[in-house]
Amino acid sequence: MANIPERLRQFDAYPKTLEDFRIKTIGGAIVTILSAIVITLLFISEAIDFMTPELKEELFVDTSRGSKLRINLDIVVSSVACDLLSLDAMDTTGEQHLHIDHNIYKRRLDLKGQPIENPKKTDLAEIKKSTEKIDPADNSTTPKCGDCYGAAGEEFGITCCNTCAEVKEAYRIRKWAIQDPSMFVQCKNDASIERLKHAFKESCQIYGYMEVNRVGGSFHIAPGQSFSINHVHVHDVQPYSSSAFNLSYKIRHLSFGTNIPGVTNPIDNTQVISSGAMMFQHFIKIVPTTYVKLDGSVLHTNQFSMTKLDRDVSGGIGEGGMPGIFFSYEMSPLMVKYTQTSKPFGHFLTNACAIMGGIFSVASILDGLVYASVKAIQKKIELGKIS
Repeated sequence: MANIPERLRQFDAYPKTLEDFRIKTIGGAIVTILSAIVITLLFISEAIDFMTPELKEELFVDTSRGSKLRINLDIVVSSVACDLLSLDAMDTTGEQHLHIDHNIYKRRLDLKGQPIENPKKTDLAEIKKSTEKIDPADNSTTPKCGDCYGAAGEEFGITCCNTCAEVKEAYRIRKWAIQDPSMFVQCKNDASIERLKHAFKESCQIYGYMEVNRVGGSFHIAPGQSFSINHVHVHDVQPYSSSAFNLSYKIRHLSFGTNIPGVTNPIDNTQVISSGAMMFQHFIKIVPTTYVKLDGSVLHTNQFSMTKLDRDVSGGIGEGGMPGIFFSYEMSPLMVKYTQTSKPFGHFLTNACAIMGGIFSVASILDGLVYASVKAIQKKIELGKIS
């Protein structure tokens, strides 16, 4: 039993030299310090990499049904006032989305982009009716049954036009053009006429979100009040011509669904300068995306790619389009799934040992070469071979 320690020493792969036979040099100290610095930096880098979850990517056919598509947007139109712009959403058939959940706001800005007033919530795909009240005692400007200026007709259900909005609606039903709204008595003191004077002296920010059915569709920002005639979606830009609108814009943000880490939106902060009346068309391909976190929670969102087409419509709507910013999107049949996974501790330990052992070995070899070279030079100097 007394010989067991002696026999055990025979298995020592790291024999120690006596302290008296160890030689310490300045070169060895420098190599040791540099090696320690490199080991520390690489160890910290490996520790950060170990604590960062790994992202596993999968691709498969999307079989989900019945969910909603959330569209987040923040767009600034730099040369047209908010009163002249409308935001409409339509599905693949061209029909307007009605009664959809949305939280869209308009904010009036000056031409430098500074807010003029607080944002106001706006409506989608809806013709606003005037809330103007009639004063029965005031017969000088607004009679009890106001003149419709030729647009009245029982076959159209139009008998009286007591407000500016009713006159405009009568002309719209008749499909007549209004050259100058101020020629109507009902529109003399209408606030909308006053706002038209600032049509091109302000900017407009349209932002918020809307939730639509998870099918292909489109939405657009265009000048004029929107309505449908015989299932055709049109915008009333009277009394302006379509060539009067300069729709330079900036897309501050556009996404579909929840933002997830590591995924950027490709057209955020995109600015487009227009030299005239232009029709900007954006064709978007949406890829459904699922993101599974380490804690097991699941985020459903979408990624997308986009192509863009610009068309000059300065010649008028009959030239093949109308001025506006149009977004057409369709859903991809494939889904991408990202799953966060943690790296095993054994992997981290193996890499850490490889870093320390490898650098220590390389440093030992380098130190040995430096020491041997210095000794050889010193020996030649002593023999007088090198002056």
